[in-house]
Amino acid sequence: MDTTRIVLAARPHGEPTRDDFRTETVTLPDPQAGEALLQTVFLSLDPYMRGRMNDAKSYAAPVELGQTMVGATVSRVLEAPGGEFAPGDLVLGYGGWQTHSVEPVAGLRKLDPELAPPSTALGVLGMPGLTAYTGLLTIGQPKPGETVVVAAATGPVGATVGQIAKLKGARVVGIAGGPEKVAYLEELGFDAAIDHRAPDFVEQLTAATPDGIDVYFENVGGAVWDAVIPRLNTYARVPVCGQVATYNDTELPDGPDRVGWLMRQILQRSLTVRGFIQTEFADQTPQFLQDMGAWVRDGEVRYREHVVEGLDNAFDAFLGMLSGRNFGKTVVQVSEL
Repeated sequence: MDTTRIVLAARPHGEPTRDDFRTETVTLPDPQAGEALLQTVFLSLDPYMRGRMNDAKSYAAPVELGQTMVGATVSRVLEAPGGEFAPGDLVLGYGGWQTHSVEPVAGLRKLDPELAPPSTALGVLGMPGLTAYTGLLTIGQPKPGETVVVAAATGPVGATVGQIAKLKGARVVGIAGGPEKVAYLEELGFDAAIDHRAPDFVEQLTAATPDGIDVYFENVGGAVWDAVIPRLNTYARVPVCGQVATYNDTELPDGPDRVGWLMRQILQRSLTVRGFIQTEFADQTPQFLQDMGAWVRDGEVRYREHVVEGLDNAFDAFLGMLSGRNFGKTVVQVSEL
């Protein structure tokens, strides 16, 4: 079986370009016992992939040059010699940016398309949903009546964070880019929605948080983080999930060193600033699936997908996601469901 795959051809310097990737067709080995031959149906595109392109120490090993770009997938089983899956079964795997893959069956999870659309295993019922659930509830710990602010609030993590916070009785302020996204947050029931591109963004944030901020779920960094810091209350909690505004930076920004000032804010207001990767809370997955499955089924948590057709459009979709041009969870439909 041949697979068409997109590999990392060069380390990006700043924003990735097409020259940093290469498309090639290769022949896969036949699946052995304990393996499955899969056809990719949906490919997940996520901000963490930008970090994996760098040859730098991080929470996960970088993608090697010439290696298929990583990514979670919803795939159709073509063969499973050990009988663990039947041909036609849909599974959640990690095949990456390619049309077919051979993967260990131990790392696959069978999906039931009758319970939820299979693509949700890459979004609200997958890694982004688990990230929102564990980061907010384990680190943020919102209490009824507290103010929760979330950046990139129309993305798969941010939108879920805001809706869970509402279910827990918090007052929720969402930050997004553009009037259309702000309107969507209002549809979801956020108490306030702010456009970070607005010239009076700082003033809008101040007006939307008259009692300060108790939980700030950080997805963005940059100017949004700068505006949030002065609004943080004593004992505020900051789950740090991402810094998408800085992922393409190749050097420190100009200006004075503000580390000392930031550390004083943390000290003087007894802030909890906690970075996390959702895999450290993997033991919460069963409870997450139970809770989130019920919330999605009952309409208490809604989701939106940004579906791009064709593996050859993955690169443009990836750049669009990093710059905020997507609207919802970005997935590439590689083959028919």
